[in-house]
Amino acid sequence: MTSKIAFVASDVASAQASLATLVARFGNAPEAEADVIVALGGDGLMLQTLHRTEALQAPVYGMNRGTVGFLMNEYSEEDLPERLDAAVEEVINPLAMKAKSVDGMIHEALAINEVSLLRGGPQAAKLQISIDGNLRMPELICDGALVSTPAGSTAYNYSAHGPIVPIGADVLALTAVAAFRPRRWRGALLPKSAVVRFDVIEPDKRPVMADADSRHVENVLWVEVRSNPEIRHRILFDPGHGLEERLIREQFV
Repeated sequence: MTSKIAFVASDVASAQASLATLVARFGNAPEAEADVIVALGGDGLMLQTLHRTEALQAPVYGMNRGTVGFLMNEYSEEDLPERLDAAVEEVINPLAMKAKSVDGMIHEALAINEVSLLRGGPQAAKLQISIDGNLRMPELICDGALVSTPAGSTAYNYSAHGPIVPIGADVLALTAVAAFRPRRWRGALLPKSAVVRFDVIEPDKRPVMADADSRHVENVLWVEVRSNPEIRHRILFDPGHGLEERLIREQFV
């Protein structure tokens, strides 16, 4: 039975009001001692909380005080302990991004949803794509490209017309953003073990930025993306409303 709950909330007024109410009712344990961490906000707060607490044992249960709330459960104050005890756990492995910028610096970051490359100027980006060291696309002219986890496949990936990937599938989605050449290239599904490398063609003329869950790197020369199975993000959902159900439901709206 859940006994120690740690609460965290976004800065919006509704989340802060809920935080005050719940803390007054259930207390607020330190995150390092908590059985579960309850995040009050939207998907942005959930991603921040998962990144910040990845070294802790406690899973994260979100309640929606934001807008979309794809990774969140419905908000309720009345039956929280019972909901936490009945919650179903999903485990997500993040993507590891390694990027080299034009100044020679190497940047590393983790992404739960996706790693994306986007043009940093008025001209389209030119990207070369290699998979596991094998050149697969000599030149992709586009606004950008991204690699998505199944959990992130309904986010930016889906908006860029990429596929929704079932949560249990050991695959990654590689999707172009507004591809110009090859005009009809719709991306690829890759094994979860794949190492995806983007090399930027003409980086001075056509600058490109990289982003891993809103962690930006400007003016990149190359970016490597791979799944990191050693990190396990634990997310709790109400029964019948887990990620698998949400991913299926998104395809019929």
